[in-house]
Amino acid sequence: MQATHFGAGNIGRGFIGEILAKNGFSIDFVDINETIINALNERNEYTIQLADESQKEIHVANVDGLSNQTNPEAVIDSVSKADIVTTAIGPNILPYIAELIAKGIQKRRSEGNTAALDVVACENMIGGSQFLFEKVQTFLSAEDLAFVDQCIGFPNAAVDRIVPIQHHDDPLFVSVEPFSEWVIDATQSKNKELRLEGVEYVEDLEPYIERKLFSVNTGHATVAYTGAYAGYQTIDEAIADEHVLEKLRAVLGETGELLINKWNFDKEKHFAYIDKIVSRFENKYISDSISRVARTPIRKLGFDERFIRPIRELKERGLEYDNLVDVVAMVLKYDDPNDEQSVELQGLLREKAAAEVIQQVTDLKDNELIAEISATYHK
Repeated sequence: MQATHFGAGNIGRGFIGEILAKNGFSIDFVDINETIINALNERNEYTIQLADESQKEIHVANVDGLSNQTNPEAVIDSVSKADIVTTAIGPNILPYIAELIAKGIQKRRSEGNTAALDVVACENMIGGSQFLFEKVQTFLSAEDLAFVDQCIGFPNAAVDRIVPIQHHDDPLFVSVEPFSEWVIDATQSKNKELRLEGVEYVEDLEPYIERKLFSVNTGHATVAYTGAYAGYQTIDEAIADEHVLEKLRAVLGETGELLINKWNFDKEKHFAYIDKIVSRFENKYISDSISRVARTPIRKLGFDERFIRPIRELKERGLEYDNLVDVVAMVLKYDDPNDEQSVELQGLLREKAAAEVIQQVTDLKDNELIAEISATYHK
């Protein structure tokens, strides 16, 4: 079996690649990083190390590299023959690979390849695969779309594994936390025969996506912004501070109440899940920089993002959200001269009233809530 995977970065190799290889796939990694592509083609293998006491090494073989910049035809050919297509390139990059995937689908159709294929975007976003499909379909004819309807699925997925920024002499070596979670929406899948070991297939993905977004993403960002406000450089340093840990648990308590209220998660199991997340952030073998986790603060303050969405939904339900608002105030104060969005945000706050900036970056229409955030920011 053959997989085409877009994104040969640490998450692609250290998470998605590991699971695909464990399931017997040979993998064509697609990327623009020539160093990684060349290394994959020279060695056809790489090593993953678990970031824990065991330091266990996992060997991944039968891998190749394809450059979508210099060899797009090979990428199209790979998609046309693939048994699964996956991505881990970042939400903002998905539109740039849409045409290659569309051409791969067209080639499948022209060659009479009617084998069911799923294209799975493994990104930190809600509805990633469907978003990718929206971009792909702009390159497809009515006949192509009829073929897609019959043979090609774009099932949404939720993925979770901390893969910190790292630098090694070996460009393919990657260190990852032991924990991983990959959940796929079975209802949107076309290839019902393929069920990957290490992946959970569910009938309703949304509760899992929200659980991850409002727990792991909200939590990780809470440690980063609270830690930055207290002057720390790394996540493990920050979470060792009892005030940061206290704020993290308070925030996850608020989002936990929302998730339990909205999706009927078992309370005891959910708070055990929170404990697991906290222990993951405390892992001393993963030294993640605050600047990485806190980057792009404007995006993270988005209407449907990790802070504003749970605040909105908690307010609608009459539940507590004060700790989330405290963290939003810290996001607004986040000042990193090396982060384009941080510089932009601080510039806006110098030029305009805080309430106006909050409305602009969050897209909130609730004036009462904007006033609450503004008051906390000015404390």
